[in-house]
Amino acid sequence: MNRYPLWKYALVFGAFFISLIYALPNLYPSDPALQISPVHERPLDQAVIDKLTQDLTAQKLLPKTTEFNTKQTLIRFNDTETQLRAAEEAKKSLGNEYIVAMNLAPSTPKWLSALGAKPMFLGLDLRGGVHFLLEVDMPAARQKALARYEEEFRDVMREAKLAYLGVAIENDAVNVKFKTPEDRTAALKELQKTYQSDLIFQDGTASDTVSLVATMSPTHLANIETFALQQNITTLRKRVNELGVSEPIIQQQGAGRIVVQLPGIQDSAQAKNILGATATLEFRLVDDSGASATEAAATKRIPMGTQLYKERNGSPILLKRQVMLTGDSITDASAGFDQNNRPSVNVVLDAQGANRFSKVTGENVQKPMAVVFIESKIQETQVEGKTVRTPIKTEEVINVATIQEQLSKRFQITGLDSPTEANNLALLLRAGALAAPLYIVEERTVGPNLGQENIDKGFISGLIGCGLVMLFMAVAYRMFGLIANAALIINVVMLIAAMSIIQATLTVPGIAGIVLTLGMAVDANVLINERIKEELANKVPIQTAISRGYSQASDTIFDANLTTLIAAIALFAFGTGPIKGFAVTLAIGIFTTMFTAVMGSRAIVNLLYGGRRLDKLSI
Repeated sequence: MNRYPLWKYALVFGAFFISLIYALPNLYPSDPALQISPVHERPLDQAVIDKLTQDLTAQKLLPKTTEFNTKQTLIRFNDTETQLRAAEEAKKSLGNEYIVAMNLAPSTPKWLSALGAKPMFLGLDLRGGVHFLLEVDMPAARQKALARYEEEFRDVMREAKLAYLGVAIENDAVNVKFKTPEDRTAALKELQKTYQSDLIFQDGTASDTVSLVATMSPTHLANIETFALQQNITTLRKRVNELGVSEPIIQQQGAGRIVVQLPGIQDSAQAKNILGATATLEFRLVDDSGASATEAAATKRIPMGTQLYKERNGSPILLKRQVMLTGDSITDASAGFDQNNRPSVNVVLDAQGANRFSKVTGENVQKPMAVVFIESKIQETQVEGKTVRTPIKTEEVINVATIQEQLSKRFQITGLDSPTEANNLALLLRAGALAAPLYIVEERTVGPNLGQENIDKGFISGLIGCGLVMLFMAVAYRMFGLIANAALIINVVMLIAAMSIIQATLTVPGIAGIVLTLGMAVDANVLINERIKEELANKVPIQTAISRGYSQASDTIFDANLTTLIAAIALFAFGTGPIKGFAVTLAIGIFTTMFTAVMGSRAIVNLLYGGRRLDKLSI
């Protein structure tokens, strides 16, 4: 009696062994490190890293280890003070051609990493880092949409051969002027075919002109603002990757704000510089008049109808002023290969963009087309006690390709050097469309010392709590108390392993969830032990008392944990930030508690007492 089949023992002890493996990485503290990567997509040079290492050594900033990779190099240090000084020296040594990001790199042994074992992520309150509250410039997003409609209106009326005097943006609307009311009626009929669901058309109120005023419908305006917000979130996620953040928190707050939390980041200036930039794209034809771009760059004499740009390698290039297409019209982009198995990017346009692009590319087959990346950063300065925001714009040509045929809704961008570059360009196209400017309205820095203090306090409080509980169990229930303590330790290991496997973020509320889980686990064992004692008091045979104690207490344990699980699900569904962290920890703890308190502890009891004739039970 009270014996498990072999598979149940294998399940219990196998689960504990696997949990032990995946919980182990949390015993290895992260190293302060510098992550070196190139600004543009090109391999890192070993000589550059060797020179940097020599410069750091000369300044007595000795690296712990250097992990070289052609994509990025990780230089580890023994303490954060050395890391901070090394970051300043690295920026001086490498210049603007490389990104120097500070982070905390995991020190998990290779054999654990090979098994996919990783430590838990630590939240901002434990690890330290920076917190930003960013506001999306919605008026700029609206003006961008109106500018697109202004250009499209001209195209529609030119194609329909309609007479008009001019198109301009006035008072958050597109105003089209005509000579006669008949011209206005004809234009209204043509424009409503394409824009009836998005725009509201009204006759102009000025008595001295015949005009048509187009304003965006409330639904379309809301869609533009929502898309701008979501596109900015996508852009931020891409840029945060440059900082080497292990698990950034980037989420919407309200109708026009974004919360960004970067655990482990100590260089808030660099984070602000990256997060505050705004990116977009333009497609332009390369000037084919024969004018020399090199000569234009040297003499500053730009031919009529062209603009001078620079490619990423620094070479000047002349492009036509007329913009063929902007990133606003791109709905999707993905990396792939062309017919000759060369890297390419597949682009999908919206309806208006497809019509316009089809026309202009059909007229320019076999001519080169350039993709221009435009980035605007907001620089804040203090003038007479007031914050003045100044936009700084940079423009560069990231790709030049020949138009092989008339393009429409779907087309390919070729001429790329590698699949990695194609993938990055696809990400850029998706992230660059309709990105409105961002303003930092709140900034907080959490120092690593505060984080370590929180970790220490949480660890000590948990250790004291566990020690007192385990002492009570051992005194109150003797051998069964020790069994409950063993189940409690297994429960903690499984909980930590589960959070590490799903890469959950541990916060101070999460530590509270772990402590609560321990209390629930002990409570479950108390119910079982008290039930066994009741059966023994009723003169029931010992083996029968053990069996009934577990089977009859299990229903009560299940009900109690189920109600707590419902509460955890509600907290996760309706809570935010730290509340979600508490809910995740609590929910995982409920499942591990059910497993260890009922099945795990009974497996130990069955091994010790199962199938034996007992005269006395140590409980």
